[in-house]
Amino acid sequence: MKKEHKKTREAGLDWLSRSGLVMAVFSISIPCLSSQTAPPHALTLPLNCASGDCSLLHGAPQTAGMRSGFVRLKPGDSVGWHTTGQNEESLVILHGQGDALIDGEPGRSFTAPGFVYIPPATRHNVKNTGGEVLEYVYVVAPAKTP
Repeated sequence: MKKEHKKTREAGLDWLSRSGLVMAVFSISIPCLSSQTAPPHALTLPLNCASGDCSLLHGAPQTAGMRSGFVRLKPGDSVGWHTTGQNEESLVILHGQGDALIDGEPGRSFTAPGFVYIPPATRHNVKNTGGEVLEYVYVVAPAKTP
């Protein structure tokens, strides 16, 4: 490479790095790398949870979008109000009893063994109304819109 072309090229690269264009090009290429990740695989997980809420499935790339966790609530405790957003959620009740509280609706009582479904865009809470620990597994997955 001629000396004058090298200086011009170096000056151009210096300008690009100062202007943030090199970073923009680099950040645009990152999503392409994520499409090269391995597909999800079948797995088994123990329900050992020392704390009150333990994640089981974390979403991509571990799954195609599903998340899951194991929850243990003491009598009188609740998980707190939250929303499903664009997801739907199911609860598999393993032990105890409680209420599925849906914003603007009467509470729905449940007892183990049981199942609770919460549709997309629903503000809700889960409360242990029994005298024993409430244990359940939640599964959250992206909802398909019609």
